[in-house]
Parts: sequence; C-alpha cells; structure tokens
Amino acid sequence: MDAVTSWFSSVVSVFNTIQLKDIIDIAVITIIIFSLFQLIRQTRAVQLLKGVFILLILFVISNLFQLTMLTSFLRAFFQWAVILIVIVFQPEIRKALEQLGRNRVGRKYLGFFISHHKSESETERIKKAIIDVSDTATIFSRSKTGALIVFERMTMLSDIASSGTVLNSETSVALLGNIFFNKAPLHDGATIIRDGLIYASGCILPLTDNKNVDINLGTRHRAALGMSEQSDAVIVVVSEETGTISIALDGSLTRDYSRETLIETLENLLIEEDEMKKDSFISFFKRKGKDDEK
Repeated sequence: MDAVTSWFSSVVSVFNTIQLKDIIDIAVITIIIFSLFQLIRQTRAVQLLKGVFILLILFVISNLFQLTMLTSFLRAFFQWAVILIVIVFQPEIRKALEQLGRNRVGRKYLGFFISHHKSESETERIKKAIIDVSDTATIFSRSKTGALIVFERMTMLSDIASSGTVLNSETSVALLGNIFFNKAPLHDGATIIRDGLIYASGCILPLTDNKNVDINLGTRHRAALGMSEQSDAVIVVVSEETGTISIALDGSLTRDYSRETLIETLENLLIEEDEMKKDSFISFFKRKGKDDEK
C-alpha cells in the first residue's frame, strides 16, 4: 500500500510541475508529428520511414549484443541522418512548406506583404480576363475543344511559364480561340494568366501525385490538379471528351460550371479574396492599435 501511495505521490508531483507552456509545447509537437504522418502516409516516403525505423531497431539490438562494427556503422549513419532525411524527403518537405504558406493564416495576413494590392486598372483587366476566359470556355464546351487556363495568384509561376512561350498580351476570345485551336502549336499546353494578361502559353504543368483521383480523368485534368497542389493558382479546364468546364483549386476539382457560375466563382477567387485579404489585414492592425492605446 505504501508503494502505491508513493507512486501516486510521485505522479502528482510530476503533474504539479507541468506549466501551461509545457502543455502548449507538447500540443504543438503532437500536431506537427501528426501532420507529418498525414503528409507522408500515402507517398513513397512512408516506405523510407519504415526502413529508417528498422535500422533504429537494429541499432538497439547491436548495442545490446555489443556488435562493435555494426554499432559503429549505424551510429555514423544516424549522425548524418538529418542531412539524408532532408535529401530523401525533399519533395515531401517542399510540399509541406508550400501548404503551410498557402493555409488560411498565410493567405490572410502574411500574403499581404508578398503580393501587392491590385490597382483599379489591374482589377478591371482581371475582370475582362475572367469574362474572356468564361466566354471562351463556353464556346469550347459546345465544340468540345480542350483547354487549360491557369490564373496565377500569390505563387509566382515563372518557372512553369519558362516551359512555354511568353506572350504578355491582353486577353480576348479570338486570341484564346487561336491558342487552343487543335492544330495550333501551343494548344497542347496550358496558358498562364498573370494580372489579367496572357503571360505565357504552351506551358507544361506537373501531374498530380494523388493516386486516388478518378481513373477517368485525362492528362489535362491531372495536370490541372497537379498545378493546384503545388501552387495557389486557379485552373480552368475544358474537357475535350465531354465539354465539361471544371476548376482545380487546392488539389480539388469541381465540375459542371456554366458561363455565369464560372464568372461568379473566378471573381470571388481572384478579385474579392484580394479585397477581403486587405480588409482583414487593415482591421487586424486597427484592433492592435486600439489594444495598444488601452
């Protein structure tokens, strides 16, 4: 009984030393570890992680049985493990950092420093581009002409644009029609629209890594999903087989847009979100200023 009481007292004393900052510290580490497992569990990285875990068990066993050479080898391996992990898991680490930068907090507050607020002329140019793209997509939908149009947002896509032909021209239904005409040299790639202008066409987009996407989706839709996974871009896709108009955003695909719903959605994503981001940033500092005055 005394042993149980002593053990219970020890547990209580340990809990008494825990402060709020310790709970927050543990919670943050738990969330980070859980997020890492969520990130890699459906990728090849999970197999590599299993291999590292097996080597760790082998290291413990070699220590127990005093296997000097094996222990020395594994110790040297684990000393360089951090660098090896960064090299091996580079795609997953990059993806995690990109997702962190594209989350709600990053887009709402930190994004204000990265992206400039659009002027009235830029906003009008973007509105014209939205209407031109929507009109073109509607025409393509009827004629079942495939198209892949990327609206650039905070994530700059200059590296993707370098795989195509830089145009830097104003949008128009006629120009977009010529670009995606099935015998035109640029029709197979994607067209990138930056600040309401056609920045580049014939661009090669990365394909999605998601193994759970619909097997009926073609390369054009997989490229749209891949681009939306690696950036915050809004991608409009017109199916060559069905004429369906879709939007890829944040790794998800929504379909069956009409001209009106496409215009409304694009304006919400490309114009109103920018205004909301600015308003949220300003209101945050106004509240901060009032709190400081108090």
